[in-house]
Amino acid sequence: MSSKGNGASGVNIKNKKASFDYELVDTYTAGLVLTGTEIKSIRQSKASLVDSFCTFIGGELWVKNMHVAQYFYGSYNNHVAKRDRKLLLTAKELRKLQQETKNPGFTIVPTRLFINEKGLAKLVVALAKGKHEFDKRQSIRENEDKREIARAMKV
Repeated sequence: MSSKGNGASGVNIKNKKASFDYELVDTYTAGLVLTGTEIKSIRQSKASLVDSFCTFIGGELWVKNMHVAQYFYGSYNNHVAKRDRKLLLTAKELRKLQQETKNPGFTIVPTRLFINEKGLAKLVVALAKGKHEFDKRQSIRENEDKREIARAMKV
């Protein structure tokens, strides 16, 4: 296996829209409860975090709307592509997140999905506060300025 920056497999699926739409306050790395065909699809980087979000159901944290493509060789054992998946965090982290999400404007969004050194799928979730329209324009302006500086440095 090759050793890349984020673990053994090199799977690194990001939710780029999350950092644009939200101000990320705090991040947590959570395990995922997956079926056999789901982990095989994730190892092939066939997953998407676009439009996914996290919610508490019965005191447990669940990720909703996360798309994991069906495994090609899965036959009748294949999984449902957009099912709810349970996240594994410590009780202390769950209590803290549940308390913070009670504040207005705060939510939990998945930002990155990767495979760690042990071959386990991990999801980085962030406690986030929604941005206003003028904050988004400011983010675009900052990114354009960074690109301009990078172009000037190359010349």
